[in-house]
Amino acid sequence: MYGAAMSFAYHAYEAVHMMVSPVRGVSDAMHLAFKNPANPLTYTPFGRTVAASCELFERMTRRYGKPAFGLDETTMNGVKVAVEERVVWERPFCKLVYFDRKIPSSRRKPQPKVLLVAPMSGHYATLLRGTVEAFLPGHEVYITDWVDARLVPLSEGRFDLDDYIDYVIGMLQMLGPDTHVMAICQPSVPVIAAVARMEAESDPCAPRSMTLMGGPIDTRRSPTAVNQLAMERGTDWFRRNCITVVPFPSLGAFRQVYPGFMQLSGFMAMNIDRHVTAHYDMFKHLVSGDGDSAEKHRDFYDEYLAVMDLTAEFYLQTVDTVFVQHALPKGEMMHRDKPVDLTAIRRVALMTVEGENDDISGVGQTKAAHDLCVNIPADKRVHYLQPKVGHYGVFNGSRFRAEIQPRISDFMVSLDMEAAKDRRDDSAKEQRKALKVVG
Repeated sequence: MYGAAMSFAYHAYEAVHMMVSPVRGVSDAMHLAFKNPANPLTYTPFGRTVAASCELFERMTRRYGKPAFGLDETTMNGVKVAVEERVVWERPFCKLVYFDRKIPSSRRKPQPKVLLVAPMSGHYATLLRGTVEAFLPGHEVYITDWVDARLVPLSEGRFDLDDYIDYVIGMLQMLGPDTHVMAICQPSVPVIAAVARMEAESDPCAPRSMTLMGGPIDTRRSPTAVNQLAMERGTDWFRRNCITVVPFPSLGAFRQVYPGFMQLSGFMAMNIDRHVTAHYDMFKHLVSGDGDSAEKHRDFYDEYLAVMDLTAEFYLQTVDTVFVQHALPKGEMMHRDKPVDLTAIRRVALMTVEGENDDISGVGQTKAAHDLCVNIPADKRVHYLQPKVGHYGVFNGSRFRAEIQPRISDFMVSLDMEAAKDRRDDSAKEQRKALKVVG
């Protein structure tokens, strides 16, 4: 009976938004009135308190849309360079976005090609804006821009974990063998699975390296509250309690999904005290006229509160495979009808990154990849544990920019230099062989 009720959860959510709309209209009008320079009350503590209350109400009842990356330029060697976003590969559930730096051909030099695989876990790829920004000056950057499932018509078919792996393989095959793939959090499992399948098939487009950051490779190690919840409840509980149907008239009407608003509720509940304090602090900043602090709050929550729906089949297969069955570390994971054999990975270098205070993927969960990929040479492995950062700090923030990103960049550059040296050596051997034949 509860499962039947859940099928109407999305409709209830939409109904609440409609019912709140008139109140939002009144609140917006009051906000404009008490922000109007012609209103004497605007400059009083009472006026600022009313305006701040109205803004908080608007922000807490708003439906947040997908943010823009907004990376229109980068700085290379002290020179500002324009950046253009271009979609270079597209499927119903994902677009591959390339950040094309407008560099004159005379100034172009070979730089590492990086595929950032963004999490498909409720937030948009723009959550990695800071990650992209940090890599832009010295790398050719591509990112997976996953599509909100509520916007994909049923006629486009299903999308599950196997499809996710197929998408990653397709993008790597398009980009070529000199690609460095980076998986942030959730995609660590499908990315390492995709690489394993490519290596097992001797695919010449297997990437040069893979970097896994804060990912759930083996959630039996240092299990967090998230991991324990999945183990205790089991996949059927999530099917009964977390899956609902997209209502009409959305493009994806009648598609079964794990809705973004439900995922967001879980995120907020994990740190509810921090979020309440942050909103109260913003209220005080607005009343006191501290515009800079208020703007930082807006920037963070505009991103954090923008969520997308996941297809039910992808969500449930991920929960079952990664968090309940632990299929990857047990050597039992399958892609379609073929095994995901991590011992097949021999040529692709591996770097893992973890945060000391990560409360989503515990310390050791990502590092486990080194124990599973036993045939990667020792000189092609790197593990880094970043002190004093949580899950978000693994891929964003000041410590990421100062300590993590430079290490990843050095890892990629060194591999590219090694590959270039190998090509030169091979070319020299071919030339010597040709001279011997002529002689």
